[in-house]
Amino acid sequence: MTDPLPGVPGGSQSHGATAAPPPSPWNIANALTVLRILLVPVYGWLLLSDGGANATLRWAATAVFVVAMITDRIDGDIARARNLITDFGKMADPIADKALTGMAFVGLSVIDVIPWWITIVILLREWGITLMRFIVIRHGVMPASRGGKVKTSLQALALTMLSAPLWTLPLAGLWEVLAWIALIGALVVTVVTGVDYVAKAYVLRRDSERTAAKRAARS
Repeated sequence: MTDPLPGVPGGSQSHGATAAPPPSPWNIANALTVLRILLVPVYGWLLLSDGGANATLRWAATAVFVVAMITDRIDGDIARARNLITDFGKMADPIADKALTGMAFVGLSVIDVIPWWITIVILLREWGITLMRFIVIRHGVMPASRGGKVKTSLQALALTMLSAPLWTLPLAGLWEVLAWIALIGALVVTVVTGVDYVAKAYVLRRDSERTAAKRAARS
């Protein structure tokens, strides 16, 4: 029989291990998320300067956007690989993503690169689905779908190409066509996945234990 641990009645050394403390929010993954948020106004300023007509500033804006999107890709990978997932990261990461792409869509519409109706449709979907996921979280978590990942990739590709001063490139017309193909593809996938998320949220809410408990209480 082992001796009880000090201060723990009946405790034993073999069962006295404590749970590992939660990761600190001050970590590299969250730092990358914060960096992405800080890059949003930098990107916006470079993109909008001189009405978007300055090729050098547009290339700089494109570079900042690419760096920000890279942080979006690696911060989650780092958090999962090093067990650095925190409540701050869960909240800040989608906000950083929506702020960056929102600034890009709005900025490119301001300088007449993307029609406003496309920007409005995409942003209504993006922020609407984000709000919906927060609302239905009481019933369960809605994981990101494969279509959502395709949507993010197409948006990133289109916004990167349209942020760049394509008129400075050889075969500028071809690059512009490719950029528009990526943008229309992003628009279609964004709308389709938005409808899919709404359907999944309805099913999740309808079949959740919380809803079942409410029905039982009313009956």
